[in-house]
Amino acid sequence: MKLIQRKTVHALLRPREASTHKGDYGHALLIAGSLGYMGAACIAAMACLRSGVGLLTLNVPKEERLIIQIKVAEAMVAARSAVVANLNTYDAIGIGPGIGTAPASHKLLQYVLKHVEKPLLLDADALNLMASDKKLLKQLPIDCVLTPHPKEFDRLFGTHESVEQRMKAAIEMAKKYRCVIVLKGHRTLVTYEGIAFVNTTGNAGLAKAGSGDCLSGMITALLAQGYAPHAAACIAVYLHGLAADITLKEQSMESMLISDVIAHLGKAFIQTMK
Repeated sequence: MKLIQRKTVHALLRPREASTHKGDYGHALLIAGSLGYMGAACIAAMACLRSGVGLLTLNVPKEERLIIQIKVAEAMVAARSAVVANLNTYDAIGIGPGIGTAPASHKLLQYVLKHVEKPLLLDADALNLMASDKKLLKQLPIDCVLTPHPKEFDRLFGTHESVEQRMKAAIEMAKKYRCVIVLKGHRTLVTYEGIAFVNTTGNAGLAKAGSGDCLSGMITALLAQGYAPHAAACIAVYLHGLAADITLKEQSMESMLISDVIAHLGKAFIQTMK
């Protein structure tokens, strides 16, 4: 396995040119949130915006839209329905954080898998929906990114007795389904086409709700900017962990919040790119 280190990510990151505009950095769509779980949508959105995307639209339930418009002023809002209008006008799509597992969410996921032609990330409830309907795995588009934590991974691919066994299975499943798998954990694994990378940043302050939503937003932002799926995943997991390490200089692992981590993404980018 290869290590994701500063030099790895430094070589992948592209500096922004002075003459560019927002249209040069992609338009991401995040399908996230539901009643009682709008925090996931807000976290994913803020992380996406802090990761360089040019434009962001949040697809959320109509009755919850004001939360986004007040909390995340930089994002646009589209009302949730079983059909996503102009799905492929976006440069990348992320689906899953906080959407729930109700039949309407299942129908929406089916629609996205059937019609998507752009880079796709699936996380959280999108993975749980696939675990309850394994036929959806056969509909995964090539090079999509799956970001399961250990329990989500086991729901999808069966129980594993150890971290090592789960990592080995992730490498095999990524090859089988021709996707990128980001297996989150103490040392997050990124794998595709039989190649495996292990991250070197991060700390136990990330062992809290919202950390995965943040990572999903970051990867979606990088996909929208045109990074290859495996590169987007490697960059995001490294910066996500580094921002948490920077946060640890001001907070304890106990007191650290994912909003603190998102606030330090800028410093993580600066440290990595200089």
